[in-house]
Amino acid sequence: MLVDVHSHLDDRQFDKDISEVIERAKKENVVAIINNGLNSSSNRRTLELSKRFPIVKPALGIYPTDGLKLSDEEIDAEIAFIRKQKIIAVGEVGLDYHWDASQKERQKEIFRKMIALASDLDKPIIVHSRKAEEDAFEIIKETKIKKAVFHCYNGPFKIVDEMVRKGYYFSIPTNIVFSSHFQELVGRIPLSHILTETDAPYLGPRKGERNEPANIACSIKKIAEIKKMTEPDVMNNIFMNYQRVF
Repeated sequence: MLVDVHSHLDDRQFDKDISEVIERAKKENVVAIINNGLNSSSNRRTLELSKRFPIVKPALGIYPTDGLKLSDEEIDAEIAFIRKQKIIAVGEVGLDYHWDASQKERQKEIFRKMIALASDLDKPIIVHSRKAEEDAFEIIKETKIKKAVFHCYNGPFKIVDEMVRKGYYFSIPTNIVFSSHFQELVGRIPLSHILTETDAPYLGPRKGERNEPANIACSIKKIAEIKKMTEPDVMNNIFMNYQRVF
């Protein structure tokens, strides 16, 4: 049983063939796809998808750079909306210094609000931390949040051991098939802290092609190779991780 803990099937690239995308995922034994909302409209499309396709599990949040476009009142209104929904996690939230490093304190303020929401709801938090991994980790350590998943972690390896000791998880994208960074990351961390994701439509196993949840099978094969385990054992362990977190 395969899981995709970070996808964006609400992206307009899937408008014409979403049913076929879901069917291909099922044929590859994908049993859960966590769709991560980015903003108000993305959150609502995510909820619609989850109602239409039971395999899609909704995670709602405010993406770091999207949050910078909002007033405090708009952010609080979206948080109030999220509180009322049946969600599996709070995400995608965090910090992004790649696209905007000019408003770091504002990003941190919004991130803390989203962590507080996850803590109040007793839900895991799915963390975006592009070029801000150490800051994101420091903020999470300040809180009582118990379950955090670092999506597509591209940060320094020097803090990875401490992140593992804190009990946090890493979701590995399907471009692990050619990414030396993700291959090294998987080699360094125990399988008990690994989850699989696509970030669809991005980060696919074949450059230039739209990514989709069915491609999780490619990740399992590569992780098994790195860990020197069988694919069924890797699959079962990652599914158990999914059950522990979500």
